[in-house]
Amino acid sequence: MQSTWVVGSLDALRTLLASSDDLNISSTTTVVLLPTAAAFTGITQAALELAAPFETYEARVEALMLSDRASSDEASFAQRVSDADVVVLADGSALHARSVWLDTAIGEAIRNAQTLIAVGSAASVLGETMIDPRGGAPTLGLGYRVGVATTASKSDEQLARTRALLGEREVLAVLGRSGILHHDGATWRVVSGDVVTTRGEVRVEL
Repeated sequence: MQSTWVVGSLDALRTLLASSDDLNISSTTTVVLLPTAAAFTGITQAALELAAPFETYEARVEALMLSDRASSDEASFAQRVSDADVVVLADGSALHARSVWLDTAIGEAIRNAQTLIAVGSAASVLGETMIDPRGGAPTLGLGYRVGVATTASKSDEQLARTRALLGEREVLAVLGRSGILHHDGATWRVVSGDVVTTRGEVRVEL
């Protein structure tokens, strides 16, 4: 069964690791980090920051420094993602991540990952609908996880525009820094923290 976690920040990731029995991170757990979305702000620093929460658990952590489409089609890299117990996507530009992962071997490995954690804006790319961070308009995502469109907290004006454009066709989940969402392969649920879910202008419960 697939298990996907969306966390609003690295602090929320630490909360998740400390509180979730489902993850059960230990010294035998293999974790692959993908800092692709952080290409414009520095994938090396992003990988180091993403690895830090796992140090407490002595997990076996590897970062794949993939920032372009050519490297995302390397079969050996995709195999390492497929073999990982946990795959973690760094925060950053959802638009860049989408362009790099679309129709690549790495993209398919992410789609099929059994345990996936997406931090911050990187989560938006996973859905059928992605929220363009530049103005809040719904656009086409990768369709790896369906049922909810996610976005990081933005201004009230931008969120109002997003909800108006998205309408009632899909639930929108807005995650603050403490927010944690979970998808079990069939349904989404709010785990904890600052998460607001709406369909159109109406608040709904997952």
